Amino acid sequence: MATAAHPMDAIVEKMAEIQLPKPGQLIEGKVITVLPNKILVDIEGVTTGIISGREAKDSEDTLKNAQPGDEIAAYVIEEENEDGYIVLSLRKATQEKTWKKFLDAYETGEVVKVKANEANKGGLLLETNGIKGFIPVSQLAPMHYPRVNDADANQILARLQKLVGLEFGVKIINIDKDNGKLILSERAAMEEERRKALKDLVVGSVVKGKISGIVKFGIFVAFEGLEGLVHISEIAWGHVKNPSDYGKLGDQVEVQVIGIDGDKISLSMKRLIPDPWLEATKKYKIGSLVEGEVNRMTPFGAFVKLNDEINGLIHVSEISEDAISDPAEVLKIGDVVKAKVIAVEPEEHRVGLSIKALTEKKKSVKKKDEDDVAEAEASEEAEEETAEE
Repeated sequence: MATAAHPMDAIVEKMAEIQLPKPGQLIEGKVITVLPNKILVDIEGVTTGIISGREAKDSEDTLKNAQPGDEIAAYVIEEENEDGYIVLSLRKATQEKTWKKFLDAYETGEVVKVKANEANKGGLLLETNGIKGFIPVSQLAPMHYPRVNDADANQILARLQKLVGLEFGVKIINIDKDNGKLILSERAAMEEERRKALKDLVVGSVVKGKISGIVKFGIFVAFEGLEGLVHISEIAWGHVKNPSDYGKLGDQVEVQVIGIDGDKISLSMKRLIPDPWLEATKKYKIGSLVEGEVNRMTPFGAFVKLNDEINGLIHVSEISEDAISDPAEVLKIGDVVKAKVIAVEPEEHRVGLSIKALTEKKKSVKKKDEDDVAEAEASEEAEEETAEE
């Protein structure tokens, strides 16, 4: 007669078939109990895992939100501790899932979202679930690239620090899991958009963008993943001394595309407003008198502000009848002067003025008056002589 199987035999047989979790594995389990700093997890009904201390803290706040019966993922740290529990980690599990996300994104070229939490002079640093990432300055998109005068390191750092806490769409261009590091590129993430925008861009088109940099020689404007330069000569029709007087970082502006040379895009702000020099021929006639304030001095002459857009030039040879080599010998910035218009060249954006012409006229009038007096006196003397005879 056959011996009846003991109930425990089936359980023992089942346990023999089950492979207990090994360190380094990512496993699924069911929450049994949640304590203030500890979670007990049922693993396939045959063993229990424990998650405690720093290993219970992850970026997803699993400990805070977990409820008995919830399925959670955990990383195996030890096969068994002194209390007989499998030692698990939520922190490492989240890190492994994050690594998988980054590895997949690296393989497929997918764009991922990250936040910078620190900046240095070379770029932006971030850390996601213990994985360190770096976005070099050269890999920032145009809107975030720190355009500063003379590549001043302190100004670059100040600009980068303003980006801390912002979310960036990036592509992974280098990955090193062994050392837990990533090199990321915001520029690469926008490459497809940039390529398409550049292909569709034509000279003469008007675009809207944001000021992405202000330097001594002009204003950079970012639009549709691209960036162009409004050279200082294209900011306004009048003389521009400081480009920063015409906007600040982040300002929305409208510009016209005036040149495309490979990736180099030239823009203009002034061409979207009427050229005031075309009106100059109507308002300023040769021989007319004008009055204005000296607002700029050069070795070859003094510029006089005639209106908000137009300056007239008094050449050094037209300042005084006396020979001078420097306009500063006679004039200074802020002087209000009267002058005569002696040339109007709208195509060259030039109005020529002369102070000397006014003084010459006064001398001419004075000389005429003196000649008239002399002639009258001579006439009177002649009459007296005739009377005496």
